[in-house]
Amino acid sequence: MPELAPASGTVHWVGAGLSTGSGLAALCEATDRVRLWHRTEDRAADALARLGLTGRAEPRAYTLPALTAELAPGDVVVSMLPAPEHPALLAECVRGQAHFACSSYVSDAVLEQVPAAEKAGLVVLTEAGLDPGIDHLFAHSLVARAREAIGDTTAASYTLTSYCGGVPAVPNDFRYRFSWAPAGVLGALRSPARYIEDGAETTAERPWEVTRRHVVDGETFEVYPNRDSVPFVEQYGLPAAWQPRTFVRGTLRLDGWLHAWDAVFEELKGGDDARIAALARELAQTYPTTDADRDRVVLAVSLDVSGAGRTWSGRYLLDLVGDAEESAMARCVSRPLALGVRHILDGSLPTGLNRAAETAVRSDEWLGELAREGVDFTLRVDS
Repeated sequence: MPELAPASGTVHWVGAGLSTGSGLAALCEATDRVRLWHRTEDRAADALARLGLTGRAEPRAYTLPALTAELAPGDVVVSMLPAPEHPALLAECVRGQAHFACSSYVSDAVLEQVPAAEKAGLVVLTEAGLDPGIDHLFAHSLVARAREAIGDTTAASYTLTSYCGGVPAVPNDFRYRFSWAPAGVLGALRSPARYIEDGAETTAERPWEVTRRHVVDGETFEVYPNRDSVPFVEQYGLPAAWQPRTFVRGTLRLDGWLHAWDAVFEELKGGDDARIAALARELAQTYPTTDADRDRVVLAVSLDVSGAGRTWSGRYLLDLVGDAEESAMARCVSRPLALGVRHILDGSLPTGLNRAAETAVRSDEWLGELAREGVDFTLRVDS
């Protein structure tokens, strides 16, 4: 493996949207030089003022050439930009010998650049937010505990579910509030979801049509599968001797969401791209998150294993409500991302591709650090 390029101590945080929160403050405490890049220098300065970081980070007006001009070897670039913009930004990082971090899923365009980054001794940290991110940490921790209890070579079957959602802390009639452009939510609903149910791979062309009730800590929610769950069987290190009954990663919504969104689903069934784009704008205007609203983040990951007369069950639950200083979503996305960046700075992440913490030991370390920094969660184990 190529030698890790030492971090310079300079962090470039690109984008100051609604998921930028106290994680940025944590980085200002961890390193001497942080630059916040936003649409204009004034907007970057306003964001720093909102976060109480005036004078602790340098505001910059973002364009890719402007950022590239200030990159130095060993710098760390943190992208809070939309995922389609990551490949171009990563390419500049590789050229400038800078490390890269984001909270988004790995795309094929990012994967294509990982070999060059690794050859240059650079870290490419991805999937290090809430979902994906903390959900990975929970899953790795549960799988390791179950493996220790049941054994890797024991014939067993298991059910793993991982559901996450950002919802209003005070439910409204629509059972949802949009804290950013609804296009991403609608796009996910229009994309088929692949998962394992009753031991077989299953695809839902319209994910909302397989919505079901899901009880978390005595409260009923509605959940549906999202994206492609199947590759995560291998990523989470589940033993080959164990057979999945159910394996699904998905989205969590308030009880009553499915009925409240009936009209939206009718549009999704028949609308073309132009109509769906218009619908996204209409929903943003009708159901915005206001300054008076408080958001709530719920992440529930559970694993149940049975084999050779033995059973094991474990459950992680994160349930946070935002406050006047910071939304729950901003805390849950920016804190783990900043934690990952700190591990780039201290040289403890390996070169090449990282998806949050990818081992049980590292996941438990990250979870301990997050708990100490105000990202609260609970673990329950029954065996």
